[in-house]
Amino acid sequence: MGFFKNLAMKQMLKSQMKGVPEEQQEKILAAIEKNPQFFEDIAKKVQQKVSEGKDQMSATMEVMRENQDELRKLMS
Repeated sequence: MGFFKNLAMKQMLKSQMKGVPEEQQEKILAAIEKNPQFFEDIAKKVQQKVSEGKDQMSATMEVMRENQDELRKLMS
């Protein structure tokens, strides 16, 4: 079951990354696989900021800036 869940998640993420070069997509997916809990926490923080009234893009950028060191580690 885990395999199919992982496959479905990858397909969903790839559909969200249209226009992103394939190489970058693979780096992002690999980073998510390394530390899925970190990315789940990021998503929760973004959702919290959106519920506080920020637009999706601003909330995402703010959370990404707050976590940029960890993101750099995962992406390398």
